[in-house]
Amino acid sequence: MGGDKDKVVTGSTVFNVALPQPSEHPADYEEKETFLSIGLQVFFPVILAGLAMVGAGIYLNRIETWEVFTRIPEIVILVPALLGLKGNLEMTLASRLSTEANLGKMSNRKEQWSMIFGNLALVQCQAVVIGLLSSLVAILMVGIIHQEFILSHSLMVCACSIMTASLASFVLGVLTSGIIVVSVNLKINPDNIATPIAASMGDIISLVLLSYVASYLYHIMGTHDWLSILFICLNFAIMPLWIWIAKNNKYTKSILTSGWCPIVVAMLISTFGGLALDKTMKSYSGLSAFQPVVNGVGGNLVSIQASRLSTALHKRTVLGQLPPECPIVIPPWKIFTSDSPHSLTSRVLLALVIPGHLIFAFVIMYLQTGDFSIGPLFLCFYMAAALLQVALLLYIAYILTHYFWQRGIDPDNSTIPYLTALGDLLGILLLGLTYTLVEMSGKIMSSDLPEN
Repeated sequence: MGGDKDKVVTGSTVFNVALPQPSEHPADYEEKETFLSIGLQVFFPVILAGLAMVGAGIYLNRIETWEVFTRIPEIVILVPALLGLKGNLEMTLASRLSTEANLGKMSNRKEQWSMIFGNLALVQCQAVVIGLLSSLVAILMVGIIHQEFILSHSLMVCACSIMTASLASFVLGVLTSGIIVVSVNLKINPDNIATPIAASMGDIISLVLLSYVASYLYHIMGTHDWLSILFICLNFAIMPLWIWIAKNNKYTKSILTSGWCPIVVAMLISTFGGLALDKTMKSYSGLSAFQPVVNGVGGNLVSIQASRLSTALHKRTVLGQLPPECPIVIPPWKIFTSDSPHSLTSRVLLALVIPGHLIFAFVIMYLQTGDFSIGPLFLCFYMAAALLQVALLLYIAYILTHYFWQRGIDPDNSTIPYLTALGDLLGILLLGLTYTLVEMSGKIMSSDLPEN
């Protein structure tokens, strides 16, 4: 079956495409998995990723007072877009490679390296283009809101966004690929660990790169604007090489031309989230410390679910055909109450939300104030917001994955960008609502609101 072709219908056009087929000896993890086994595999990577995001949140809380962040609002708007881009590209990469690993296609060393190199080149193409688009949208938004356009600011923002996206994506792409290879060798299901571990350093790497590149370019702005132009030109000068590698690689050739819509739409959603973040950060000084954690934990957990759902479909049927017992839309409660494997995973992931966020919230408060105390009302609203965010994302993940599969679109390349972007937007809005509700309550002391 490996070389068979089938027809996929999109609109009125019929395409002959090579459908992905499992190998003769797929790596079968599902038969061995229970609530406890999934929980143990997922818990430590998620906690590790969350603690790294705590560090990113503390770091963001410190750098938001830097001159470049206060004087150039486009940089603040870029934060969710670039962190989301990191998540979109690396988590999608992790999902693709995890599916190939579960189908047994990474056992051959030559194929393994071909798969990794092709995907790293693809991610570089996507990072540079989306980095540029993110900066242009941020510039446009600020221009509309503040009725101003400064060429030197715009060049600096474009260079900053492209450099950050490219460097962060390369580092994280190498890290993600290494995690998949190690998990295959250790006989661990990469769907359970790849996305959270890859994300564990993603936010802090992206934020550090963004802050220092932006600060450097800001301080030479006006005297060495040619450096911003040089950075932009250099990245696009290397693009033909990345395109050539991805185009001539059988694992990435089709994605190079068809995988853009999800990450572009996700970038736009995240940019609107950045606009919301810019406004809420000005209203609540302590909010920025929690923002990467809320967004990151929600994105990590739902990406595990999306990756597992996609792998299950690849194992059971051909692209474009849904199993009869897997309708696209199901009642929301069945995501958590049915006997299916995806429901079991949903219960595991939802069960991790409260203990995980409790750990992260107290660590944030301790690192900021030297005290583990936190207002009980804030804690209640915060946990409710986190639970609501993850529950909504898990339901949306099920619908999107099965919808794309039925449409003949590989969910490994399309579902995660939408989910992480929606997670970012939901996280920012729900966190802002949490602070607003706590502030509006007349029964609490001012200490209930976390400050710097």
